[in-house]
Amino acid sequence: MRLPSTVSCLLILAGCSSWQPQPEEIKPVPAERVLAFQQPLENAGEIVVTRDFGWRGGGCYIALLIDRELAARIHVGERARFQVPAGARIVGIGTDPLDDSLCGKLSLRREKLARVVAGQTLEFRVISGNDVGFDILPVAPDAER
Repeated sequence: MRLPSTVSCLLILAGCSSWQPQPEEIKPVPAERVLAFQQPLENAGEIVVTRDFGWRGGGCYIALLIDRELAARIHVGERARFQVPAGARIVGIGTDPLDDSLCGKLSLRREKLARVVAGQTLEFRVISGNDVGFDILPVAPDAER
């Protein structure tokens, strides 16, 4: 009796963690939700952010922040690209300030330091998990896709 209950609970909890989309499943964030860092710059690099699929927060946009400025509103399975000056940048996620629904009332702020080199592309993933909630993580350059 305990084994089926334990297995059921584990399956339910596992369903709350996100999973990385396959390349063919990823869609670009629509232009109307990409709000900053789109102009080509000299001495710049690129930051690419992909949001995992998952049930947690799946009906909500998440704010993508670069240097604490709202850069885009991203949904599950979407990717956005940003042109940023070389140097130290803060890449983060937060509650979508443009959302006046229940999603916009939540509290979320996670940030990572990104050291951008001119001509370089840095990639990040927005994940959700049972242990940390939402987070943004750098993707290793040699990680499989």
